[in-house]
Amino acid sequence: MPTRYRQQLPAEPPEKIGHNGRIGLVALATDLNIESDLRRMAPDGVEIFTNRVLNRNPLTPENLRAMAPDITRAAGGILPGASVDVLIYACTSGTAVIGESQVIQLLRAARRDWENLPCTTPATAARAALARFSARRISILTPYTEPVNRELARFFGHCGIAVLNVHGFGIDDDTHMTDITHASICQGAAAACHPDADLLFISCTALRAAQVIGDIEQRIDKPVITSNQALLWHALKLLKKPLQVPGFGQLFNHG
Repeated sequence: MPTRYRQQLPAEPPEKIGHNGRIGLVALATDLNIESDLRRMAPDGVEIFTNRVLNRNPLTPENLRAMAPDITRAAGGILPGASVDVLIYACTSGTAVIGESQVIQLLRAARRDWENLPCTTPATAARAALARFSARRISILTPYTEPVNRELARFFGHCGIAVLNVHGFGIDDDTHMTDITHASICQGAAAACHPDADLLFISCTALRAAQVIGDIEQRIDKPVITSNQALLWHALKLLKKPLQVPGFGQLFNHG
């Protein structure tokens, strides 16, 4: 039977995917939460495109440092031949251990045209969020063990932030950090927040804290910053888009 060809169908003018911004996300291979959190918060027209950096458990300073050589490879696999507007490396503790400027340099090294590409990390975004609240003294809640908590406290200390205390759930497997329940996060946050703290920072992109920010803020009567909330807030700032994100804490009300 002869092939019959249909007449070419008319098409509407092309519509760019991510017309309000394309975010390139370098996630940890073991992170079960980051993409869901960011997409849940992202405004319409902001799209997130992911590749994963190789890492391994247990989550220790040594293993966090060991992922650095793969960051450039992972970033280079995001939309090859197409553009992104902002690039994220999504590991709070990894940024603290490897170094913020080193991580951003490794991201930009992936492509020649990314020399001036806006980049952020959870630690970078948290610093910007702390500045937005003029916070100088903080409490921190993490899922990590003590050695990783010390690295995180040292990072903020070097940035001129007084870390009053750090409470951790003592988990060293990234995949299990996502298993921590919302109820446990809320209880841990209330226990972790020092009365003299300006706000509470909840660290880790694998921790499902973003959905309960409002509950925690009401409970402790202070602002709450989480890794993923701060990441999206900072990425939108870098996009220079005044987009609204309701329901995820006071930070999004601070522009």
